[in-house]
Amino acid sequence: MKPHRLCMTHHLVLSYDLHKKMEIYRPHKAYPVELAQFHSADYVEFLHRITPDTQHLFRQELTKYNLGEDCPVFENLFEFCQIYAGGTIDAARRLNNQLCDIAINWAGGLHHAKKCEASGFCYINDLVLGILELLKYHARVLYIDIDVHHGDGVEEAFYFTDRVMTVSFHKFGDLFFPGTGDVKEIGEREGKFYAINVPLKDGIDDTSFTRLFKTIISKVVETYAPGAIVLQCGADSLAGDRLGCFNLSIDGHAECVRFVKKFNLPLLVTGGGGYTKENVARCWTVETGILLDTELPNEIPENEYIKYFAPECSLRIPNGHIVSRLDTFKLSLARANQHGLSCEIYGLYDIDPTTFLRMVCNLPDDVLPFSLIEQENLNSKSYLSTIKMQVLENLRSIQHAPSVQMQEFIILWLLIAVIYEFQVPPDFYIPEFDEDEQNPDERMDQHTQDKQIQRDDEFYEGDNDNDHMDVG
Repeated sequence: MKPHRLCMTHHLVLSYDLHKKMEIYRPHKAYPVELAQFHSADYVEFLHRITPDTQHLFRQELTKYNLGEDCPVFENLFEFCQIYAGGTIDAARRLNNQLCDIAINWAGGLHHAKKCEASGFCYINDLVLGILELLKYHARVLYIDIDVHHGDGVEEAFYFTDRVMTVSFHKFGDLFFPGTGDVKEIGEREGKFYAINVPLKDGIDDTSFTRLFKTIISKVVETYAPGAIVLQCGADSLAGDRLGCFNLSIDGHAECVRFVKKFNLPLLVTGGGGYTKENVARCWTVETGILLDTELPNEIPENEYIKYFAPECSLRIPNGHIVSRLDTFKLSLARANQHGLSCEIYGLYDIDPTTFLRMVCNLPDDVLPFSLIEQENLNSKSYLSTIKMQVLENLRSIQHAPSVQMQEFIILWLLIAVIYEFQVPPDFYIPEFDEDEQNPDERMDQHTQDKQIQRDDEFYEGDNDNDHMDVG
């Protein structure tokens, strides 16, 4: 979950000039009161207060809120949460105000966070906050999750309501994190049958996954008739992910995005898991292109992170057999041992694993070592058929889309909005600055300074383009 993968995605999107086909916005930092629309106020306050230097003073609270180990405390943790959550909230608001048809926040999608605790490197559940925002304008919202891990935090948040249907395709069994997501978990009370889980086994491939995905999602949209869709595109379901166990190619993963887009409903797309960063960047760039109806050439253009995609520098890996550098590294060691080679002889830690693998396996330049590893598909046709039938049977229990007394609902939200506007700035509040009235001796925080400058890393056409050069 290193932010580095987001930088790689951003630069790859820029290198393909996709930024010229969409509007790019810097998200506001979500206010504590916004985060507390879902999370408990004491949990939000603790995230705001805790730092690496002070965490030793709060051992009891760290245990209470599940911080530590896979949810470490790091510098600027709360600001990190504010930024990615603010992005998803802003995306939902723009959809609500019909300022766009599709909104993307690749930094979002942290689906494990619970109301009162962190989980799986997820501290604030931006997806729940975005869905709550969409519910102000839409009677029903559909949440779809294609991360390899079960979207437990989102499901739990809406487990007792029919206002949100959650559909998660994920690995289940063998004590795989988070351990939830059985097909029998279907929701309770008013939410019964509105939680859909599609538990899968190791190694599912493009054909099996996309066929199942399209069948289930088609029936879900037909039955539930959502007003908006939130799609979590965790890339740890790709083949060769460091923590994943599926065998999806980038094209297979992206086909799910393409399919959901065809429903022409307001669509909020987020990132999620993904632990082989070059493949995450590849995947989300391809999917950005799909959302923009743009086919991208396979050769990656020159960019700041081009070395991470070497030596092939390809957007899509042939045959879809993507493996992580960690897996390649392990295979390199195994091959080296077979050939009686010493790691020190080749200076293994100074050589790209792919290059080293070519050397010890005597592979010609036109043969990619990525094709050497493929995860076995443990999902039999009978197993997938059984899962499909169970899900469709549950959907048949829903006679029709649930109705909502929207008049009362809108009045309620208007009352809340009146209170809300006194607590935080309006949706798209941008303060105005008069340089003549500012005290030059008064120090401003970084975020305030950011609002006053033209940043070098923001790209757009026009007279203010920082990269524009007059020729002549």
